Amino acid sequence: MAIRNIVKEGDGILGKKCRPVEKFDRRLHILLDDMAETLADANGAGLAAPQVGVLRRVFIMDFGDGKGVIEAVNPRIVERRGKQEDVEGCLSSPGEYGITRRPRRVKMVAQDRFGKEFTFEGEDLSARCVCHEYDHLDGILFKQHVVRMLDPEDLA
Repeated sequence: MAIRNIVKEGDGILGKKCRPVEKFDRRLHILLDDMAETLADANGAGLAAPQVGVLRRVFIMDFGDGKGVIEAVNPRIVERRGKQEDVEGCLSSPGEYGITRRPRRVKMVAQDRFGKEFTFEGEDLSARCVCHEYDHLDGILFKQHVVRMLDPEDLA
């Protein structure tokens, strides 16, 4: 495993739409393992493949709840319910935070590293994270959902 560089806002790759994963092979497993190590090192909740320079429909999440890393390959959000507004940031926009408007609950269907389909349902933080990482796969940054950017004093 290796820690990969996180692409920062302004790099054109973050604005591109990702391609589906077709091969569930060693290369994909290495990418997922590297992303998990990179996410842990950056102390984040989620990381999408384009954030490490790979244009594939893959993201991971880890909420620090002891349940481990959730790997989502070729994810699809199939249900969105409710509304929430809360603080959001991005590893590709370090030090910047804003209040975003997202669904309160989401249901996602994705594949695991072996191609097996699974369903994930999240609410509050996990719903925001699914939406945030999913947006990265379509070249959308969280700032496009911001109601209001926050000043450092707002975070104290």
